[in-house]
Amino acid sequence: MSVLGLVPVGLPDEEVVAALEHGLPEAFGLPVTRLDPLPEPLGALDPGRGQWASAEFLRLLLRSVPPGSKRVLGLTRRDLFVPVLSFVYGQAQLNGPVAVVSLARLDQAFHGLPPDHSVTATRALKEAVHELGHTFGLVHCTDLICPMSLSIDIRQLDAKTARFCATCAILLKESPDMRNEPRTPVPAAGVRP
Repeated sequence: MSVLGLVPVGLPDEEVVAALEHGLPEAFGLPVTRLDPLPEPLGALDPGRGQWASAEFLRLLLRSVPPGSKRVLGLTRRDLFVPVLSFVYGQAQLNGPVAVVSLARLDQAFHGLPPDHSVTATRALKEAVHELGHTFGLVHCTDLICPMSLSIDIRQLDAKTARFCATCAILLKESPDMRNEPRTPVPAAGVRP
């Protein structure tokens, strides 16, 4: 059976990794396997910005997709960016095998608040579902509580759930890579299993 691979890039946050190992199978109906940590990609740090180029993380992950993995999600503590934006919570290849999520801005401490690992883990799950959704071809959703809605600030991310809306759940099920895949049913938000 194909799986979702979860790989820490750099030092892992064990509480967040454990939350994703539990939450991602519920969201996608696919088993999750933790992969060996990878070193941070050389050359990804932009000293002028003090941030790390997310594209370099995707390149690293592309070279590391093991056989049998349907998708691979990298998890980093580094603050990520793409050249046209001041930051990104994560990035994914649309219809591709890899995605990355940054924990940097998901952490309460980044926003001047006392650290709270459960808040970071909840935010990381929502962002992981969002980025992995892109790898299955899902685009941004207009339902503001759907994990596929666009989040440009932490309040928008906090307003989401980790469950796909009914439309995105159908689109995910009909994704070419999910068809004919034996998996557990994925209930949509507001839909009882």
